[in-house]
Amino acid sequence: MCGIVGYIGKREAWPILIKGLERLEYRGYDSAGVAIMNSGAISVYKKLGKVSELSKFVKNKSDKNISGLVGIAHTRWATHGEPSDKNAHPHLSMSGDIAVVHNGIIENYLSLKKVLIEKGFKFKSDTDTEVISNLIEDIKKSAKVSFDEAVRLALLEVVGAYAIVVLSKDDPNTIVVAKKGSPVVIGIGKEEFFIASDATPIIEYTDKVIYLDDNEMAIIKNGKLLVKTIENEVKNPYIQKLEMKIEELEKGGFPHFMLKEIYEQPRSIKDSMRGRISAKDGMIKLGGIECHQDKLINAKRIIILACGTSWHAGLEAKYFFEEIAKTPTIVEYASEFRYRNPVIYPDDLVIVISQSGETADTLAALKLAKEKGATVFGVCNVVGSSIPRATDAGVYTHAGPEIGVASTKAFTAQLTVLFLMCIFLADKKEVLSKKEIKKLLIELENIPEKVEKALLCNDSVKKIAEKLKNMKNFIYLGRGYGFPLALEGALKIKEISYIHADGYPAGEMKHGPIALVDENMPVVFIANHSALYEKVVSNMMEVKARKGVVVAIITKGDTNIKKIADYCIEIPETTDVMMPFVASVPLQLLAYHVARLRGCDIDKPRNLAKSVTVE
Repeated sequence: MCGIVGYIGKREAWPILIKGLERLEYRGYDSAGVAIMNSGAISVYKKLGKVSELSKFVKNKSDKNISGLVGIAHTRWATHGEPSDKNAHPHLSMSGDIAVVHNGIIENYLSLKKVLIEKGFKFKSDTDTEVISNLIEDIKKSAKVSFDEAVRLALLEVVGAYAIVVLSKDDPNTIVVAKKGSPVVIGIGKEEFFIASDATPIIEYTDKVIYLDDNEMAIIKNGKLLVKTIENEVKNPYIQKLEMKIEELEKGGFPHFMLKEIYEQPRSIKDSMRGRISAKDGMIKLGGIECHQDKLINAKRIIILACGTSWHAGLEAKYFFEEIAKTPTIVEYASEFRYRNPVIYPDDLVIVISQSGETADTLAALKLAKEKGATVFGVCNVVGSSIPRATDAGVYTHAGPEIGVASTKAFTAQLTVLFLMCIFLADKKEVLSKKEIKKLLIELENIPEKVEKALLCNDSVKKIAEKLKNMKNFIYLGRGYGFPLALEGALKIKEISYIHADGYPAGEMKHGPIALVDENMPVVFIANHSALYEKVVSNMMEVKARKGVVVAIITKGDTNIKKIADYCIEIPETTDVMMPFVASVPLQLLAYHVARLRGCDIDKPRNLAKSVTVE
């Protein structure tokens, strides 16, 4: 949440900062601002609304001074203080000498603010962030220390999570960056440096980056970079090479990133299994977990921790691990797990799932699990992010950058990796024969093609969306592998169309939700051919008897349900275990088209951010 950009070098900073904010707008878009170092002063421009509003505001200012080689910028997702011009970042200290942008939450800001007010400091915003700029200024002047030392000493007093980038009028050729619990990456160019919340604004300038660890700070001064801890221990940072391509950050002719990413799923699923399986030999190689594979093989229980869409992928994985690998599995919300005193046994294995690798609740749950002695595996999409660095081992998905806030291709990429881990475990435990493993892997290899065919439903989904766009509520129902998918379908339509929706196991409908069913209630069934097909049909008949509107996702060629449902969306035939890969496509498309017809901001839905890096 919140997007940070910074630049110091020989180019004009403004264009780099604005383009970076546009790239990071999926992280926050309540307000945006820029601070430029020029002529011995810090010029700040900030505006309520999206980055485009900031650009317009600056363009129309007659007295603007945006020339400068050093600058910081921010796009905000509000925590403390409502979205407004005054609460937009950057925040200046009282004298205007210090400028700060911040992602995170300062938990002790009220006590710090009280002390600063007693010293005569005045505050202009309602944010926790303004405390940081004033605290740095106070320490710099009262302790008579250097700018970077003042930042370090200030951070020793701060409690909470932060990624900050700081400027000082007295040190015009210096930027200070620091991190604890919120992501930040530093790109290294030729006599220039780029700072951002993630790598998307950096990739067009350099592929060499440093990811700061918690409690580390970077001092960039006169073309040189120094990394040390806030306890003043100098570190030797590891320079990493970025693998993403600039084309992956563009819409490629699609009207929205979400639609582009839905259509990228055949490729992202294939990439997530590429080099890891040989179906004809029944072989799986997962190099990322080999060093700890005994922990997986000997696990008496698997605990999966995740949030949001990743939690739904974890629920599908529960079915994988229990049905195929015969290993008891529980799935926990990371946001709840972190505040309990969970029981973890020495022979448990914990798997954490996160697209961004920066999800605050999942990262905190991971750390708690490790404190209790657990071995933790990660499933993540972003190389070098915090979660992969904190886990004992793991497997990356290869979905590529996912810009749309509502997760699509990351979900099916996570399913791919989790399924591979399951088959790997079943093979090592010898609970499946080689013949059975080959059969499953061959079907997995066929999934990208079947997802490609599932995308052909787009036009029919558009027509259904036209009929349903004005509905106020949806219910999604599924059984077995269809239940987590029902939850995911309901989440998608909530996220981007702002229609209330709930997902349930279809068998639970008569235990409460059926009371809601009438002619104004669309009920979406995951109704593919499966062992539970007849039971799903019975649930469908119960809805029809109460005049509910039935939308059914069915196996291609199913004529039975076509006689019952109001609307049908066909998907290619596949096995029960592979169904979620294919059936997720029409659910994603339905949410997309309903939101488009309602005029919603699909890639940047209100109140949401792509990476939830605060509580």
